[in-house]
Amino acid sequence: MFEVIRSDLDTLEDNLVRDVASSVDLITEVGTHLVRAGGKRIRPALCLLTAHGGPDFSLEYTLPLAEALELIHTASLVHDDVIDNADTRRGTATANAKWGNQVAILSGDYIFARAFALVSEKDYDAKIYHAMAKLVANLSVGEILQDYNVYKAVRDEQDYYDRIQKKTADFLETCCLIGADAGGMEQDEIDQLAVYGHDIGMAFQITDDLLDILETSEQIGKPSGNDIRQGIVTLPAIRALQVSPDADELEHIVTDPEMTDDMVARALDIIRATDGADYAKQKADAFLLDAKRHLPARLPEDIRDAFIQLADFIGSRDF
Repeated sequence: MFEVIRSDLDTLEDNLVRDVASSVDLITEVGTHLVRAGGKRIRPALCLLTAHGGPDFSLEYTLPLAEALELIHTASLVHDDVIDNADTRRGTATANAKWGNQVAILSGDYIFARAFALVSEKDYDAKIYHAMAKLVANLSVGEILQDYNVYKAVRDEQDYYDRIQKKTADFLETCCLIGADAGGMEQDEIDQLAVYGHDIGMAFQITDDLLDILETSEQIGKPSGNDIRQGIVTLPAIRALQVSPDADELEHIVTDPEMTDDMVARALDIIRATDGADYAKQKADAFLLDAKRHLPARLPEDIRDAFIQLADFIGSRDF
């Protein structure tokens, strides 16, 4: 789906490895492990696609922005894994599992700093720096909101949407905003693509939460049912708490910090027995439909097709 920017993404991969290198061998080892662990590269791809869609595209100008966005994402995942005490991500060992929490946290801080150093090396408009700083602040707010609500039987959908907006949707929206601005788009087009980014971000996180309920650990590259185990109530569980005849039992499980593997399995059974998965899928599909409707009319056809393929991928992915 990113064939139109394949050569740009290939260059990005090389630059990521180069730019996490340090004079300290351990930092280079950790950084290289993190960027080579893979990932869908949706955030830099969005930045590059939107920039390509404008009349003033320059790879030299846009690539450091795309790379900085991916490094911010990588750093945030490192910190998330420490908070979640996660052992695997994308099917490989996390930094905290390999080197311990202290090295992981400081490596995440290093990667955050490298992201902003990349951007500082070019003469970007102040609004670019503001957008990236706001992005990191919103990521932190999203994690704080999520942490505040762990092991609570949350039934308010709007509370859930607020959390995932800060965690994911704001990020993809920012990628589109920065890319569209870098490509010299008109303000109305920038605004439309911001909505596209927001909507696919909401759909992406709903789908991610849905996969945690439906798929196996092997498919998603991390333990299934992990959200429940950590006391995080996502949309399928919220729906089950609203409609399941076993809602009281589910509430008892998701509010117990000492839940066992058997309790997690029982919670998954309760959720799967309701329409929670279908309900979440319908919400994700609605966001994706709205995203496609907001694609600017003046986009080049190959760029438009890539945006549509990305939305379709998010709606159908199983990993």
